[in-house]
Amino acid sequence: MEKLNQPLTNTQLEILKAFSHELSDEDLKDFQRTIAKFFAERAIEGANKVWDEKGWTKEDEERMLATKMRKSD
Repeated sequence: MEKLNQPLTNTQLEILKAFSHELSDEDLKDFQRTIAKFFAERAIEGANKVWDEKGWTKEDEERMLATKMRKSD
């Protein structure tokens, strides 16, 4: 049998399996908050790691907040 290319990631497949039934509106909102919290925590951990690696200080933070840091193309 020929293997089909899977258009979904392993994470997407796992979520589909876990939630193959209807959720109440309240449970759906809770699930959405849980996923958002998971990714927010990962982003914060990544930012903290970079902060520590760079050895940034409170003064660096103030400078960054006052500086336009986006690159223009």
